[in-house]
Amino acid sequence: MALHLIKLCVGADSIQDLRDWVAERSLKAMAAGLEPHSVHTTRMVPKRTEELLDGGSLYWVIKGQVMARQKLLEIETFTEGDGIQRCHLLLGPEVIETAPQPKRPFQGWRYLKDEETPRDLGKMGEGVTALPEELRRELAELGLL
Repeated sequence: MALHLIKLCVGADSIQDLRDWVAERSLKAMAAGLEPHSVHTTRMVPKRTEELLDGGSLYWVIKGQVMARQKLLEIETFTEGDGIQRCHLLLGPEVIETAPQPKRPFQGWRYLKDEETPRDLGKMGEGVTALPEELRRELAELGLL
């Protein structure tokens, strides 16, 4: 069973903001001759790397709700010039929308068990995916989605 990470998507007000950021990073990677991906750098290094890379994703919290995820491709640790160890989370280029799920603010990232993850929006039917993001957000807050 896969293990996932969850993190606040600081600076993004919508899924489109996240998509724009991911597209920009993917283009930079391709310009450097690399596979299209985005990289998120974090100070804390996950200890359960093997479980995370066995089908895990990084779930993004946008404006207080889990709204999207990206597949975890690789976790690379490195040490900066100041001697502080950090890691790069290499993420797939696709931003997959999820059913909105309320989440209180927290610092850093957290592990997320597979059974605690919201469903992918695409698996909920065309009617749900056709709803505007704000309406999905409100329906989730009311417990109707």
